[in-house]
Amino acid sequence: MALLHVDRLSKVYRRHRFARPSFELNATLQFDAPAVIGVLGPNGSGKTTLFELITGLNQPTSGTVRVHGQAIHRVKRSQRGQLARHYHQSYQMRHFREWTPELLQQGASLAEAAVHLFDEPQLNTQDGYIGFMLRFFRRLRSEGKLVFVCLHPNERWQLDLLRELSEGLLFVHGGAVSQFADFGALAARPEAREYLGALLD
Repeated sequence: MALLHVDRLSKVYRRHRFARPSFELNATLQFDAPAVIGVLGPNGSGKTTLFELITGLNQPTSGTVRVHGQAIHRVKRSQRGQLARHYHQSYQMRHFREWTPELLQQGASLAEAAVHLFDEPQLNTQDGYIGFMLRFFRRLRSEGKLVFVCLHPNERWQLDLLRELSEGLLFVHGGAVSQFADFGALAARPEAREYLGALLD
């Protein structure tokens, strides 16, 4: 059973019902084993939306997200954090309306989240906090969890950290989510090289 299966997931935003899409996110992903996965992409590319969909906070236009075999959007909203948990900065918190009553939804099949998503955590090299966070990521992985770490690197050390930590990578660009085994494969993509620029040299 996959830890996480994102199957033909799509989220379409329109200014009004009959307008052309103003933004569209699409993803198909599968992770069968514990790992730490780095997530990169320009601002506004859809990284936070992807995390919100995986944790069930945001409703997809189509497609499914299964955590440990359970469709997260069919689980009681109050229990979705027992499947997947989103750690985000306070200014990124968004609230979405959901129409299905919890009474008609399933209970979570897990007592503790199998998927942990860190959305641009503040990593400070001056006070030792970075070491604490790296140990935390690795401890979660050693406990059988799938860990996503999303960074927007603007210094070389941040990219080096992600390169050392990650066992795989996602690159989100213009709503398209691409999966890579390593930084070499990622750097071969022109849009990734344009995004990272001199940090890859």
